[in-house]
Amino acid sequence: MTSQTHSVPTADQIRRAPKVLLHDHLDGGLRPGTIIELAREQGYENLPETEPDKLGVWFREAADSGSLERYLETFAHTCAVMQTREALFRVAAECAVDLAEDGVVYAEVRYAPEQHLEGGLTLEEVVEAVNAGFREGERLARANGHRIRVGALLTAMRHAARSLEIAELANAYRDSGVVGFDIAGAEAGYPPTRHLDAFEYLKRENNHFTIHAGEAFGLPSIWQALQWCGADRLGHGVRIIDDIEVADDGSVKLGRLAAYVRDKRVPLEMCPSSNLQTGAAASIGEHPIGLLRTLHFRATVNTDNRLMSGTSMSREFELLTEAFDYTLDDMQWFTVNAMKSAFIPFDERLAMINEVIKPGYAELRSEWLFQQTATTSGSSGTEG
Repeated sequence: MTSQTHSVPTADQIRRAPKVLLHDHLDGGLRPGTIIELAREQGYENLPETEPDKLGVWFREAADSGSLERYLETFAHTCAVMQTREALFRVAAECAVDLAEDGVVYAEVRYAPEQHLEGGLTLEEVVEAVNAGFREGERLARANGHRIRVGALLTAMRHAARSLEIAELANAYRDSGVVGFDIAGAEAGYPPTRHLDAFEYLKRENNHFTIHAGEAFGLPSIWQALQWCGADRLGHGVRIIDDIEVADDGSVKLGRLAAYVRDKRVPLEMCPSSNLQTGAAASIGEHPIGLLRTLHFRATVNTDNRLMSGTSMSREFELLTEAFDYTLDDMQWFTVNAMKSAFIPFDERLAMINEVIKPGYAELRSEWLFQQTATTSGSSGTEG
């Protein structure tokens, strides 16, 4: 009898495995059917398709097109239908339900409150609607036999000038479902140092923040995010690979920034499918996450925009297991990395790891034993 604990997991096992998600955009994960219904209710007439399947395909193709203009257009449509309390509540609740059904037990979902004010809502009303939606989604997930906890990350747009205001908003709601802060948007021309006042404020308040860095731009973006701004995590961070040299004989040399990121255990919120769409990687097999896993960086696996990438946490892990022959042990390693890096209190992170994540993977690893026992028992019966 040979243990199967080190074999590539099946799609069903990947789906049932407990997963932790740190980088997911609320406006990038709507259900196509929900977009259509909200557009109809709100009188929004600019959708490119009005059938859910066709609309889902349109979003994926637009994101795959290589055209930044078409990619940004996708978010114009989702944000357009997220301008009322009811819409925000529904989208947040469905987000939690969808993630829970995919086996996600903890998620931090980010959105920019400043992008949801066109219907007359205040920043505070936006946050309260989304928080209420996440709580409803958690409740619905429990009723469906799933467990999930969702925290919100408030994002400021790096091309705008409201980062301090959004940081103060994140701090005001830090005990009401908001777990941290982020900046997002085009990296080139909008360095994180433009928002130093927001980051310095959050540090004074002992609050958490992540920064989109090292995706479209390179090592300077990562360096600024860490050494000038003091980021707790890096959103993407995929370009840290530019500071790692791999010789022909397979030996590896880390530059000083890469060594710092690894040695300080800076969490990397990696989003493989999304990185292919933005050109940060040529294929899953060539994605830097493979080398970063081997070198023991604190890499995590994430979805970024589930609608635009046509993905889920399970699909991301399926792609990685196909490319790198990852096992349940590898999945657990990525998942524990993510849970260690979450923006909730240490004792709660530890409880999630020891009481939810590790037992969940142990149960999956043990399944081969019972399958083998059942097979052996069946064959013994026929022989008797």
